[in-house]
Amino acid sequence: MRPDGQVRHVSVLLSSTARGARLARLLAVDALRSWEVPYETAGQVVAELAANAATHGRVPGRSFRLTLYVVGATLRIEVTDTRGDRRPVLREPDGVAESGRGLFLVDALADRWGVAEGRHPRKTVWAEIDLTLAPERGTSRFGDVGG
Repeated sequence: MRPDGQVRHVSVLLSSTARGARLARLLAVDALRSWEVPYETAGQVVAELAANAATHGRVPGRSFRLTLYVVGATLRIEVTDTRGDRRPVLREPDGVAESGRGLFLVDALADRWGVAEGRHPRKTVWAEIDLTLAPERGTSRFGDVGG
C-alpha cells in the first residue's frame, strides 16, 4: 500500500495477439518500475501469462485484460481471457518440445498461482509474488493450483 493507504493497481485491455502479449510485459515492467517494485521476475510471469492468453485464450475479436495490484508486500498479477472453457493445466515439460513451458515457469517464479472462473465465458489466471522475499527461489509448487 502507498502511505496514503491506497492500493497501487493498473488494468489494461490488450489485443489477443503476440503483439498484445509483448505490450503486456512492457506495460507491466513500466508500471512496476514507477512503483519502485522489483520487476524482473514479475515481467517474466506477465510475459508467460499474456502469451498463454493470446495463444490458448484467444477468441477472434476479443481482447484479454492484464491487471496488476500491489497490496502490502504482495504483487498480484491477473490475466483474464474469454476462453473459460480452456483451463490451463500444469504439465511436466517435454524436453524436446518448442513450447509448453509457460506454466512451468510461472510455477517456478511465482509464490502462488491459480485459475479463477469469471462471468461466462471468462477465466482469470493469477499469480502472486511476495515482494519481501529474495527474487531467486529454487522451490516449486508443481501442481499447486487454486482459485
